[in-house]
Amino acid sequence: MFHDRTDAGERLAAELDRRGLDADIVLGIPRGALPVARPVADALDADLDVVVARKLGAPGNPELAIGAVASSGSVWYNDDLIDRLGVDEEYLESVRREEAENAKAKADRYRDRPGLPALEGKHVVVVDDGVATGATARACLRQVRDANAASVALAVPVGSPRSVDDLEREADDVIALEAPRNFQAVGQFYRDFGQVTDEEAIEYLEE
Repeated sequence: MFHDRTDAGERLAAELDRRGLDADIVLGIPRGALPVARPVADALDADLDVVVARKLGAPGNPELAIGAVASSGSVWYNDDLIDRLGVDEEYLESVRREEAENAKAKADRYRDRPGLPALEGKHVVVVDDGVATGATARACLRQVRDANAASVALAVPVGSPRSVDDLEREADDVIALEAPRNFQAVGQFYRDFGQVTDEEAIEYLEE
């Protein structure tokens, strides 16, 4: 159980330092990952920035993720779920285009320049406050891959065992402090899991 996101970030930072993980830049997934990512970036003596993705909601059930798209347009689809629900290509393209624009607008709120920082040849650590389905994390990792990073690791305090296993196919390394079998939701493992505002998240970037 983590007290709050800062506590989780400090514990995650200690584990990454113990492993001797090398990083040129740490990318937090806003908004909730920024309080986690700040201690990680500080411990690794790395720059902190953001990588943004939006989930693609199912028809009539926007909370059910059938995929996710990053601000660059990098996309991941849950093909099994899409087939099971019978989602057609027209809907997929429409929601992909809309959420890619939303992700780009969100990313632009966090930095004074468009697009990701230059990642080619760099060692990148992507941080989230936890992974449930892992949809947005997948899209973010693919965006970093597409930017020709030398390596990409995903670091999270907690995640569902299945998602953590699946994400190992998307990253060179996946570090999860906890992957409990009784996982139901990320917030279950935090005493304080209050919402992080855009203003608060940006403050972590400016420290």
